[in-house]
Amino acid sequence: MKIVLPGGTGHIGGFLGRTLRDKGHEVVVLSRRPGHVWWDGRTQGPWAAELDGADAVINLAGRSVSCRYTAANLREMMNSRVDSTRAVAVAIERASNPPRTWLQMSTATIYAHSFDVANDEATGIIGGNEPGVPRYWEYSVRIAKAWEEAQRAADTPNTRKVALRTAIVMSPDHGGAFDVLRRLARLGLGGPVAGGRQYVSWIHEHDFVRAVEFLLAIELTGPVNLAAPSPLPHRDFMRTLRAASGRLIGLPATKWMAEIGAFALRSDTELLLKSRRVVPGELTRAGFEFDFPDWSEAAYDLAARA
Repeated sequence: MKIVLPGGTGHIGGFLGRTLRDKGHEVVVLSRRPGHVWWDGRTQGPWAAELDGADAVINLAGRSVSCRYTAANLREMMNSRVDSTRAVAVAIERASNPPRTWLQMSTATIYAHSFDVANDEATGIIGGNEPGVPRYWEYSVRIAKAWEEAQRAADTPNTRKVALRTAIVMSPDHGGAFDVLRRLARLGLGGPVAGGRQYVSWIHEHDFVRAVEFLLAIELTGPVNLAAPSPLPHRDFMRTLRAASGRLIGLPATKWMAEIGAFALRSDTELLLKSRRVVPGELTRAGFEFDFPDWSEAAYDLAARA
């Protein structure tokens, strides 16, 4: 297949593009970085010709969420996601031979902060105004809704559309979530944060790629949760990660300590404190089987490869 990856130079695009090429696909990356087909993520240009005649487009573009959630950064998160999705939509609408499938990155953060209810696509509760959480968390949900709406509103009758509501993708590659968390664990800082009741939804990079290939091959449409079937509380998640990293002890952190750490890492505590209990309803119903359904096996595999 010819597969176009807008925003394919980030963490996920790196291993996804590499694996797809290894399997014999032609992968075209759209990026502002040298060495790829240039695009600005907003306006039409020569890049649009790559979509005309392609088999699929997998849009991964969007500013990284690993940053301080300032007003300016939140606006850039919103604009980079919505603008790039609309740009892809226009290119598909204008193509004489549009791609058969459009997989559009989204996020599991769209679901409500929840400790007790597992959210699938059919019955999951969309977040926005949960009591007792910081008000600015609502903006992350607003970004996710606008992101998906930009794809949903596109007039592309000959292109199947899937929104990938993706949990934290775990890969040993440098700079990803697993790399950061493993380094903290090895420094003795991998204890529970704020009690550790909050759920962590995750997916192993291997299953992420397999799920993408699965969705390219079947006729599923609409939102699809890309998450392993076994989300678990943060305290258990980190206990397993410490064991896989060869560390028995991890210092716990209160909310205010997490705020200091997030500031030092130029990140935000929502990434640690929001309880994301997300399960893969559509993938499971369609017959997809995870190679890494449980965090223990995934963590040991990733740690060994790291």
